Amino acid sequence: MTESTTHCFVAILGMPGGWEWLIVLGIALLIFGKRLPEVGRSVGKSIVEFKKGIKSIDDDIEYESNKSGSAPELDQKASYSEHHDPATGGEKSPYAADSSGDAKD
Repeated sequence: MTESTTHCFVAILGMPGGWEWLIVLGIALLIFGKRLPEVGRSVGKSIVEFKKGIKSIDDDIEYESNKSGSAPELDQKASYSEHHDPATGGEKSPYAADSSGDAKD
């Protein structure tokens, strides 16, 4: 089916109403019978485990963001001019050659 055909199909049938849901539940009761409470428990346990997993992921993300969220310590000995590159208006690269011509031995 193409996308437009699928949309027309859904638009014609619409969402199930009250009587349709009762029929679906009746068929589920006939199919599952005595196992229906077990199926309900299994679905409930699955939902609980899913929520625990989501909470665990949220906790891990929060822990990592708090751990790495602290500001890195800056070199307090160096002055602003030692870090600032006036040519680019940003920080000097630690890998760039010293432009002053002074060789540090």
